[in-house]
Amino acid sequence: MADKPRNALVDWLVYAAVRFAVCLLQAMPDGVALGFAECLATLAYRVDKRHRKVAAENLTFAFPEKTPTEIDRLVRDCYRHFATLVVEIAVLPKKLRVENWRRYATLVGGEHVLKALLEDRPVLIVTAHFGNWEMAGFALGLFGFQTHAIARTLDNPHLERFFKRFRQRTGQSILDKNDDYERIVATLQAGGKVATLGDQDAGGKGVFIDFFHRPASAHKAVALLALQYDALMLVVGIPRVRSGQHWHYHIACEDVIDPREYTGQGNAVKLITQRYHNSLEKLIRRYPEQYFWLHRRWKSQPKRPPANAAQ
Repeated sequence: MADKPRNALVDWLVYAAVRFAVCLLQAMPDGVALGFAECLATLAYRVDKRHRKVAAENLTFAFPEKTPTEIDRLVRDCYRHFATLVVEIAVLPKKLRVENWRRYATLVGGEHVLKALLEDRPVLIVTAHFGNWEMAGFALGLFGFQTHAIARTLDNPHLERFFKRFRQRTGQSILDKNDDYERIVATLQAGGKVATLGDQDAGGKGVFIDFFHRPASAHKAVALLALQYDALMLVVGIPRVRSGQHWHYHIACEDVIDPREYTGQGNAVKLITQRYHNSLEKLIRRYPEQYFWLHRRWKSQPKRPPANAAQ
């Protein structure tokens, strides 16, 4: 079935609304902008019943020791985090500069990050929908490192151009996850540094690993690329460690995975995929309200054998 044609007028109106909102947020005093984020979070929590339910179910599975009241508080905090994140991303180009970056970010495990980025060997930076994942590429470009990020092209062409300019503003290049495979390969072959989100559901064809004590489908491509092109893997998270008008993030390297350690192992893809999910889980457990629990990360599950299968 052919894709339904997009409404050009609606696309433009949505783009205009987003641009207006960004301009408005950038013009607001910090306290007013954060107050707006608080109101937005409260409204979203009350109106968005479907995702609120998904978040509560996910958190209940992940933290079975927590009471319903504690789970509900985490769901509210999750909405608050992502509403605040929208504001912080909008003002990031206005605030974060080479001369003041230490006010807003700290490199944790920075020696591993810098060593990997300065080598000729290719690097895969693996992160999740956690903290402020947009900050890492923006900040690394600000420091003068040439990095690439794998992302899905947005359906709205105006928004796609707008967000692409934002992401490439400090020198980061964007690679389309669906159409730029050859460019991804060429970048790694040339020793490039590529960032990707590694916590997305991969459907029935993915490799199933354990994530928060539940089977989760993960894309095989991350581990396969690391193995095939000898790319060092940095598992990175960007949690907010201080809120308020002077927000602050840690750009934290949780693990360094060398695919050479798995040479000759038949299940290397699964082992590597499990390892970086273990590292992401450690980061998320420290700051659970900053993970995107609202999406159906555990949607795909392994097929159960038939009940009458031979024993």
